[in-house]
Amino acid sequence: MDLVFRDAEVVDGSGGPSYRADVAVEGGRIAAIVKEGAAAGCQRPTARRIVDAEGLALSPGFIDMHAHSDLALLRDPDHSAKAAQGVTLEVLGQDGLSYAPVDDRTLDEVRRAITGWNGDGSDLDLDWRTVGEYLDRLDGAHGGRGIAVNAAYLVPQGTVRMYAMGWEDRPATEAELDRMRQLVAEGLEQGAVGMSSGLTYTPGMYAPDAELTELCRVVARHGGYYCPHHRSYGAGALEAYAEMVGLTRDAGCALHLAHATMNFGVNRGRAPELLSLLDEALAAGSDITLDTYPYTPGCTTLAAVLPSWAHEGGPEALSARLRDEETAERIRHQLEELGSDGCHGVPVEWDTIEISGVTDPALASWVGRRVPDWPAARRLLLEDRLGSTILQHVGHEENVRAIMRHPVHTGGSDGILQGAKPHPRAYGTFPEYLGRYVRGEAVLTLEECVAHLTSRPARRLRLPDRGLIREGHVADLVLFDPATVASGATYEAPRTLPVGIPHVLVDGRFVIEDGRRTQALPGRSVRRIPT
Repeated sequence: MDLVFRDAEVVDGSGGPSYRADVAVEGGRIAAIVKEGAAAGCQRPTARRIVDAEGLALSPGFIDMHAHSDLALLRDPDHSAKAAQGVTLEVLGQDGLSYAPVDDRTLDEVRRAITGWNGDGSDLDLDWRTVGEYLDRLDGAHGGRGIAVNAAYLVPQGTVRMYAMGWEDRPATEAELDRMRQLVAEGLEQGAVGMSSGLTYTPGMYAPDAELTELCRVVARHGGYYCPHHRSYGAGALEAYAEMVGLTRDAGCALHLAHATMNFGVNRGRAPELLSLLDEALAAGSDITLDTYPYTPGCTTLAAVLPSWAHEGGPEALSARLRDEETAERIRHQLEELGSDGCHGVPVEWDTIEISGVTDPALASWVGRRVPDWPAARRLLLEDRLGSTILQHVGHEENVRAIMRHPVHTGGSDGILQGAKPHPRAYGTFPEYLGRYVRGEAVLTLEECVAHLTSRPARRLRLPDRGLIREGHVADLVLFDPATVASGATYEAPRTLPVGIPHVLVDGRFVIEDGRRTQALPGRSVRRIPT
């Protein structure tokens, strides 16, 4: 064999009890599992490399169901932010905004719109236009060597709408809707696993339910799933969840709820209401999963909290409105007194908004500071060309804990890697689950937690040979110490790598070995299996 993990405590991803075993890897797959006390005559596997796993847990690789590494995987071959956590697969194309499918105009606009998530891309040759070409680019990245971890992709509905009809706040014509159906279908045929939306982000949030339902019908026909960042996590959050449940039920489409939580003061302690809604839908036959990260603050761009009408026409139109005194006052009134749809219908509380990153180095003194008021926010938006990112301190620990216990829960970092002080979830989500919520506070058992992070997302992605430790499965594996694993990332030092994860394999190759990043780039695009 290529490799044997000797005397590992195997947490196999099923949720069942762990067991002690030798696990052998050959040719990128799990070749043998020999449990302790196996029948007489069953030889222990031997290999060119034997790793002593005494006292350590061996699990399937973790699947990040909500990642923003769309350009980071191309920019940074190391990508320790995820590899060091034990992440072996990321799902990209989130929140309705990413870089394929596009034409030249749409690419320029989406680069500007999500600079705060991924940088503006000026350091890369963004030479693809279709979903298939983007996935090919991942496969051939870094001189043909590949990428650090595997990646799946969702067709971004906001980008599709931008491509088909620009930034107009109106229902699509039939011809425009046909074009969107075509773009979504092509993306799925080229390997995307589903479709995402960002329904507090323009231009995707301009789409009415009827339009989204039609696109979800296309997703359903191709065996994909719909992953919405829905219309509110604040005022009317429960109704927004119900809207997504009803919409996908009507379309016959599987639903995966992105970073599913209940935020802002109006939702303190209301997670049980959300879970009751989901339980009723599941009992009625709906196919629903969700993801969360184990932290209370959110993270987005400062521009995202503005009302949707201010964004109509795109980033240049928004900047012009901010420069106009009368229009800027309308924006302030909406934000501070009425509640902007970009801020989830809740009047903004400036002391909850912390600047986590800027694109202009001359503005670096803003990082780590709270926004004092609207004049300061307006000035920063204009000076940083809408590129500033924020932490929004609006979550509730009791909601986070309740939702992570649910049987359809999976893990998703929502990790934005840009900025001088990114949210620690980007570098810490998976060890935070294991260290704090399993060992430290016993919210989940180790076996439950690993299932949430491995087999459940693999089922949602329809990956029959990942997410479990089984003979014949792909050898995406994590060896960690249950007694010490912990996130090193904090709000003060958010790029600190975790501890207690000595080995991570992607497709049978070490990307983390003895706690250090190797030079291996075994990651590739993971494409939808046609149904």
